[in-house]
Amino acid sequence: MTQRLSLRARLILGVVLLAGAGLVTADVVTYTSLHSFLISRTDDLLDTAHTSAESALHGPGGPGGSRPQSSSSSEHGPDIGQLKARVPGLFVQVRRANGTIVATGAAPQFPGTKKSPPPRLPKTIAITSHRGADRVTYFTAHATTGDGRYRVRASIDPDSNGYILIVATSLSSVDSTLHRLLFVELLVTLAVLGGVAVLGLWVIRVGLRPLTEIGATAATIAAGDLSQRVARDDDRTEVGRLGRALNAMLAQIESAFNAQEASERKLRRFVADASHELRTPLAAVRAYAELFSRGAARRPDDLERSMAGISRESERMSLLVEDLLLLARLDEGRPLARNPVELDEVVAESVETARMLEPERSITCTLDRATVIGDRDRLRQVVDNLLSNVRAHADAKAAVDVALVRAGDVVRLSVTDTGPGLTDEQAAHVFERFYRADSSRARTAGGAGLGLSIVAAVTDAHGGRATAAAVQGGGAAFTIDLPLAGGA
Repeated sequence: MTQRLSLRARLILGVVLLAGAGLVTADVVTYTSLHSFLISRTDDLLDTAHTSAESALHGPGGPGGSRPQSSSSSEHGPDIGQLKARVPGLFVQVRRANGTIVATGAAPQFPGTKKSPPPRLPKTIAITSHRGADRVTYFTAHATTGDGRYRVRASIDPDSNGYILIVATSLSSVDSTLHRLLFVELLVTLAVLGGVAVLGLWVIRVGLRPLTEIGATAATIAAGDLSQRVARDDDRTEVGRLGRALNAMLAQIESAFNAQEASERKLRRFVADASHELRTPLAAVRAYAELFSRGAARRPDDLERSMAGISRESERMSLLVEDLLLLARLDEGRPLARNPVELDEVVAESVETARMLEPERSITCTLDRATVIGDRDRLRQVVDNLLSNVRAHADAKAAVDVALVRAGDVVRLSVTDTGPGLTDEQAAHVFERFYRADSSRARTAGGAGLGLSIVAAVTDAHGGRATAAAVQGGGAAFTIDLPLAGGA
């Protein structure tokens, strides 16, 4: 059932029950201690009264007296008036060993007051314990009428010829004191429990307030606001440490969510751009096929034009599809060939090809000998794409400088041109797929925008890093860092 209660209710209930158990225990101990003390003091009073009654019992004419008794004294027993005078306010009784009552009576403690009803005593009293020379026992008995109680002392004095002397006193004052104590304990217990409940409720409410705030923040986050954070993140408290852990978790969730959104946006843009790139050659193929269906087959010039156009656009689509497949394989982490590659030879071959394609462009080349571990064909594709990027975005008058330099345990390939250059924003996005520095340029001009994306993906697959930056005074610089074979 407690599982259905709130944490606040369970804490309050636990505090109240714990305080109640402690108070009840203290009340019981106090009540028991006082009861034992009062009964002990009453027994001491009875011991004193017994001494007075015993002196009267052993006096002249008493059954335990030293002088010989007359027949009348034996018949009538001790003088009860003398006994009552010795112990005013107490009940006294003298019995023979067989239980026969010799004398009994009680006098009020103060003259003119009403006598209390006598105690209801058993017919036989077993006396087994000893106090000095006397055999004595103490017990509590109820009054013959009403709800009063008596404390009774019964003893056999060795000098009393076997008579049992009983002295009893009313416990009305003891019971009154104990009842008053019980009433006070009840009031104090209820007052303390009420105070503990109120104070505990306030303390727990203040202590749980941060959890309430955390709950409200979580509800806001669940509604979609991932920027919310828990206000309390102090390491000195448990709630603060919880808040700090939640803030760290929320930061990771927000970062992952933002990364997922960015990835989805890139994917949607990638699909849209790929569809756009494929739509252009497909439209051209369709147009040439339609030209063929309109009679180009009967006109040799139109037929040659149609077949050449279809072949050209099909090759363009094949290259685009191959680039997309390569990027997909690299995204999946498929391993490339891992062989020693003389990178300086690869760069020299690519530069020679670029000079043949553009003999009018000035291309300088500085190469250090460097061996890397990787896929030779893909590394050649990286260099070719960097040089083809220069051809696509810089006119023939722009010079190109290619350098391969060892720097510690890495080798750095840099391709720098004096073309139109890059802005900082363009340099930050130039390796993204289908990104073009000139967004207004038609898709039919130049490549599909995947060349530099392949450069970055292949470099990353070889454990390297690709960067781009603007050159002061005009131009752009693309840098590829690759680890040397064996780290040397």
